[in-house]
Amino acid sequence: MEDFFVYICIIFVASILQTSTGFGFSIIATPFLLMLFKPQEAIQINIILSLIISGALIMKLKKDIDIHLLKKLVLGSIIGLPFGGLVYLSIDISTFKIIISIILLILTLMLFFNIRFKSTTTRDYFIGGISGLLTISIGMPGPPLLIYFAGTNTVKEKTRATTLAFYLFIYFISLVSQIFLTGTDMSIWRSSLYAIPAVFIGLIIGQVLFKHLNQKIFGIFTYILLGCTGIFLLIDSILSR
Repeated sequence: MEDFFVYICIIFVASILQTSTGFGFSIIATPFLLMLFKPQEAIQINIILSLIISGALIMKLKKDIDIHLLKKLVLGSIIGLPFGGLVYLSIDISTFKIIISIILLILTLMLFFNIRFKSTTTRDYFIGGISGLLTISIGMPGPPLLIYFAGTNTVKEKTRATTLAFYLFIYFISLVSQIFLTGTDMSIWRSSLYAIPAVFIGLIIGQVLFKHLNQKIFGIFTYILLGCTGIFLLIDSILSR
């Protein structure tokens, strides 16, 4: 019962962050879900609930989607997905989490010191590819997108809408691929079903918060999300080895 309460709290907080920033769900939920579930279960629960969130919000936000950028992210992700599948099947999850945590911390420092770069077609495809790889392997497409949009100083409305549209594609493909590669379990779908009320309450609160987030505060959230996730993943991975 205690684990269930913790689980619902994780989903609730992650849903608020997802709605208010466009990124928070997978970045916050996945590391903590890995403490309660087996890796395959945690990743699939994250993907299922992320699909629900993206589907619930996308129609309201579609006017802010950068369609040109979205197409390049999707095409790039298709290249990254097979490599993510190999990671999902073969690499030790603790080792992979350590690698990701170090990358997150380095990039957080880069953004903190205001390192900026321009958006290019090659970088758009590359970020899509990395996001595709991370989605199917650990269910976390958000970090590379968050870093890229923050580094190119993209406005928060376009950031949130384009990210959610991309999630609809990449999460669906990743879920189907994971089920094909390793199957699924009814407990995964039951756990996802139990969390839906918390998801929708979080969506409502997140929408209210988004209206009060200016671009500066949005950037601060970015640094906090990346830094805290990187630190948590590193500590958790070291302790679990």
